Amino acid sequence: MTSDWARPIVHWSIVAIDPERQRAFYSALFNWEIGDGPIMDIPAGIGGPEPGPAGHIQSGANPDVSLYIQVGNLGSTIDKAIELGGRDTISPFDLENGQTLAAIEDPEGNFIMLVQQ
Repeated sequence: MTSDWARPIVHWSIVAIDPERQRAFYSALFNWEIGDGPIMDIPAGIGGPEPGPAGHIQSGANPDVSLYIQVGNLGSTIDKAIELGGRDTISPFDLENGQTLAAIEDPEGNFIMLVQQ
């Protein structure tokens, strides 16, 4: 019998009602270079956790998938998100492991957890 390993997340996507508006929001907020066309490619960034992103499952009233994105400064990122049409939803808070997080929504209401670098 061959041993197997945990399967990592290798890709993600954002489905948008107004893709151009979402493209402008994510490009300006996170410095992402986003391609053109019906499938707007977003290349991997640098400086992420090694050996790769981890995740979790938690209970909730509605099924959902959330993005957790590392930022240099929570306050300025939240301010910029609001300027770009997003919404501040959860003020910065500390986890027991020392990480500081906050949450925003993009212009279409998608939840994004911000992780202080």
